[in-house]
Amino acid sequence: MPTFRELLAATKREITEVDTAGAAAMIENGSPVVLDVREPDEYEQGALDGAIHIPRGHLEAQIENRISDHDVEIVVYCAGGVRSAFAAKTLTELGYTGAVSMDGGFGRWKDEGRPWSTPASLGAEQRNRYQRHLLLPEVGETGQLKLLDAKVLMLGAGGLGSPAALYLAAAGVGTIGIIDMDVVDDSNLQRQILHNVDRVGDRKVDSAKKTLTALNPDVNVVTYDTRLGADNVMDILSGWHVVVDGADNFPSRYLLNDASVKLGIPVVHGSIFRFEGQVTVFDPRNGPTYRDYLPVPPPAELAPSCAEAGVLGVLPGIVGSIQALETIKLILGIGDDLSGRIIAFDSLEMSFREFRLRPDPANEVTYANRDRITVTELDGLCSPTLG
Repeated sequence: MPTFRELLAATKREITEVDTAGAAAMIENGSPVVLDVREPDEYEQGALDGAIHIPRGHLEAQIENRISDHDVEIVVYCAGGVRSAFAAKTLTELGYTGAVSMDGGFGRWKDEGRPWSTPASLGAEQRNRYQRHLLLPEVGETGQLKLLDAKVLMLGAGGLGSPAALYLAAAGVGTIGIIDMDVVDDSNLQRQILHNVDRVGDRKVDSAKKTLTALNPDVNVVTYDTRLGADNVMDILSGWHVVVDGADNFPSRYLLNDASVKLGIPVVHGSIFRFEGQVTVFDPRNGPTYRDYLPVPPPAELAPSCAEAGVLGVLPGIVGSIQALETIKLILGIGDDLSGRIIAFDSLEMSFREFRLRPDPANEVTYANRDRITVTELDGLCSPTLG
């Protein structure tokens, strides 16, 4: 039976090795994937900039989900060059043609004064809380850190905002803003699950903050107990990564559209009516927006509010959850989001239908025209103002 030294020597004869200078030249002159195969505690103490971290023991299970291109150059490193040698051999056996092991590893790289940094990482309690996310290759620690760094603004703490905010907070979205100027009423509790009977009469934003911070102390909840208007919408929206639209009136939706287009912020839109709901993503940089969907609002008699027409209590839970899902996908950059697509849900038929939405050539409220957009209080027809 061969000794460890003999196995290592045999492995090194089968792979390509580079020294730290060679690895630095590859990184400087090209765009190889840099792969760190050390244990998590080693990685947290310092790593090469931009390195993908997969511990050696998880390499076979995770590599193809993290690096799909089998022909890309991969610089593999560990602490001293032993684990990286075995990892490079494994990669070769899995069909990766460009894997090389960095001899000397991170220890020599660091001793030579080459660039490195301490990567952001999750604490022990966070690893436990988000464990099911960490098991997903599409999320992992990198994705969870993106969620913790994300800023999502909720328009409304009502039927749609309640489930969306709860799932975003549970997922670890680090900063959640909530705009609502209403108070909790008994009639809200049939569907607005952020609130409870003990908070009837409280400001909705205060009730929402109590619920979300109790659910996840990682989350910073920023409240805006105010009416969204032309005088404050640009200031409130600035700096947020995604807006979740739970508005229940057309002037607010058009005002949100014009401001979000001007700022280039994607809006995850949801709407509900009796037993039906719709969800889409309005991404002004990459697809159609609300004014492409509805150039003008429909007559009032064709679009009564939930207070007038009623709504099945569980329906906003379904629609708001889909809004939360689309928001997480946008933050992580995974999957196919609903930009350019509308999902219509009929709870009585238990059916989902998809409709395509394309930009309207007549719509001038576009990101390309953002400098011409003037955000003003809207008239009865919600007509835009362009300079």
